[in-house]
Amino acid sequence: MRQLISPSRHLASVQGTGVGLRRALMGPLADADADAPDFLEVAPENWMTLGGALGRRFRGFTERYAFVTHGLSLDIGGPRPVDADHVRGIRRFLDTHGIADYSEHLSYTGDHGHLYDLMPIPFTEEAVDYVAARVRQVQDLLNRRIALENVSYYAAPGAQMSEAEFIRAVLERADCDLLLDVNNVFVNSINADYDPRAFIDQLPLERVRYLHVAGHWTEDDNLRIDTHGADICDEVFDLLDYTYARLGPVPTLLERDFNIPPWPELRAEMDAVERRRSAAEARQNGLLTTA
Repeated sequence: MRQLISPSRHLASVQGTGVGLRRALMGPLADADADAPDFLEVAPENWMTLGGALGRRFRGFTERYAFVTHGLSLDIGGPRPVDADHVRGIRRFLDTHGIADYSEHLSYTGDHGHLYDLMPIPFTEEAVDYVAARVRQVQDLLNRRIALENVSYYAAPGAQMSEAEFIRAVLERADCDLLLDVNNVFVNSINADYDPRAFIDQLPLERVRYLHVAGHWTEDDNLRIDTHGADICDEVFDLLDYTYARLGPVPTLLERDFNIPPWPELRAEMDAVERRRSAAEARQNGLLTTA
């Protein structure tokens, strides 16, 4: 067993197992009691300009639940200047709802317009310096330390270093944290033919804020598509177990953006995640041993 890595003091403000808030879940979650998630996650862009009845309804959720946020359009690796007005709007949203945690994708999303996809940043030293400077600017504007997510990708144009080396370099030079997406590691490991456990070992695990886990689409044996539209497969659950063995019971978010099942089925999948997280917690506290 490899050494357990202790996350930094910047672990997320939430605990346990959460789920992404989608409008289809607002009804079931408004009535949830014993089966309520430990926390919820939203993309600020989808909620920050809402007013009226829906805005008041959302405010009721942030008063009841702990929240984290995961942005969609920061464009941290893009060619355009950082949109300072957008970042200030996010800060107002976070402050209004008392949300401490903000994360984004280590990717770019725009080029004279929004591309509506997470485009891979070239794994180069020049890109490391460029992205790290932009992250520092965003952190200053937000007055918050942010986390960046390792993204799924299907090509690595102009790579001069490995994906893991690139992630580590950006996080260290920007002095920010990592939102570790376990499903993305597995998807990339199939598409790029590498060992997902070895990849996780190469990451700056002491910077992990919290985890994402999700399902994906199997196109064929050598191609997986990150969709957040299916159940978590056994291989991703196994990799999640390995991640807990390295990190302990860090907070974990189940992502489901499409083909959202009825709440009892989604809650059952959350329970499967929580059982693994709780087992890691028990092991950490010496209450559970492994053979």
